[in-house]
Amino acid sequence: MKKNLADKPALFPMPVLMVATYDENDTVNVMNAAWGMISDMDKITLFLDEGHKTTANIRAIRAFTVSLADQAHMAEADFFGIATGNKMPDKFARTGLHATKSAHVNAPIIEEFPVVMECALLEIIETEHTFAIVGQIMNAQAEESVLDAKGNVEPAKLNALMFNQFQKAYYSIGVQIGKAWNAGAYLMKKSERSL
Repeated sequence: MKKNLADKPALFPMPVLMVATYDENDTVNVMNAAWGMISDMDKITLFLDEGHKTTANIRAIRAFTVSLADQAHMAEADFFGIATGNKMPDKFARTGLHATKSAHVNAPIIEEFPVVMECALLEIIETEHTFAIVGQIMNAQAEESVLDAKGNVEPAKLNALMFNQFQKAYYSIGVQIGKAWNAGAYLMKKSERSL
C-alpha cells in the first residue's frame, strides 16, 4: 500500500551537476545543480533560479560548462551548493580546485571533475512556472581513467554522485544491472492473449 507524501519532488536519482561560468572579469564561479537533464542528443537544459550568480554569468557571457561530480570530490561539490557566488566572490578559489578555459566556449573547465560538457547558451525559457537555460553541447571531454575499452564513460570508474531529495544525501552509482533496449525486449514478443 502506498502512503501519501504530499507534494514532495519524488524523483531519484538526480544528477549532481557542476555548472561553471566566468563573469565579466573572468572570475570562475561554480554551482551545484541537481535540476538538469539532457534534452536532446546535443542539448542540456538546466532549471536554475534567476537569482543565482551562475544565471547572471550565463546571461552575460552566453556560455557555461557542466561537469559530473564524482565521489572523490563530494566535499567540493557540496560546498558549491552551500556557498553562493553572490556573497562569496572567492567561492571557487577556496576549494583549491583548478580551472582552464574551454577551447570551444568562453567558460571554465574544472580539471578535477572527470567528465565535462562545454555549452553555448541557446535560449533562456521564462514562463509563469518555468525558468530554464538551454545549452548547445559544443564538445564533451572525459578523463581516460573513466573510459572503457571502447572509449565510453564507464559508470563504475566514474563513481558519479547522485542526489537523493528525500534524505538530502549523496549516493555513488556504478553497478550495472541490465542493458537498455534489451531488459524488456522479451515483452515485445508477448501477445495480448498471453497477458
